[in-house]
Amino acid sequence: MAANGTFRLAAVADLHCRQDQHGRFRELVKMVNGEAEGLVLAGDLTDHGLVDEVKTLAEVLTGLRVPCAAVLGNHDFEGGVVKEIVRILGEAKVTVLDGDHAVFDHRLGIAGVKGFAGGFDKAMLQAFGEPVIKAFVQEAVNESLKLEAALAQLEVEKKIVLMHYAPIADTVAGEDLQLRPYLGTTRLAAPCEAFGAVAVFHGHAHHGTLEGKTPKGIPVYNVAMPLIRKLMDDKRFRVFEL
Repeated sequence: MAANGTFRLAAVADLHCRQDQHGRFRELVKMVNGEAEGLVLAGDLTDHGLVDEVKTLAEVLTGLRVPCAAVLGNHDFEGGVVKEIVRILGEAKVTVLDGDHAVFDHRLGIAGVKGFAGGFDKAMLQAFGEPVIKAFVQEAVNESLKLEAALAQLEVEKKIVLMHYAPIADTVAGEDLQLRPYLGTTRLAAPCEAFGAVAVFHGHAHHGTLEGKTPKGIPVYNVAMPLIRKLMDDKRFRVFEL
């Protein structure tokens, strides 16, 4: 257990594991076992959402000695085999969250959703016009409602939120301006604030910014592995005292 009753949580996203990368993440797992009490994976675990890719990753994740929770990202949906991905990760004792929650050591609650796009703040896309636009916005609304339901079920004092898409504009700063509306949406921030999350973790924005805050001051961390490696001396994950 970490000092002062805190929980040492490792976090990373965007592993983009391919089927020929057997053992690539073995050192990461070893380091997590030595440095943290739990691990969260914020989506894009595979590169093209293929069964062979998730099997390759699961081989390594079976070596974890700490609890692990994950959400899926857009790349994990590409192959159309999401149910198989969830099953294989479950066999490796990775809890995949989609509008539900996990609890680590009775101390840390994790509410998880994939999230979705739609833009931020005053530039957030609204459900107006063609049906396809309304359906796009509704997907973001649905993810926000799923997150709200997941947080409402948590009865532990410390709650964190895990998602793939970003809930604020600050952590996608650095990405091309034209891409930013597709990297997340402000709609995901409101449930985090309403239910008192102590931190939010996401990925997806490989060229974004490591940290930001919601309007009410909740820390938001972009834990995309390519970003961490670029800005933190080639580290592959971060550890947080919560």
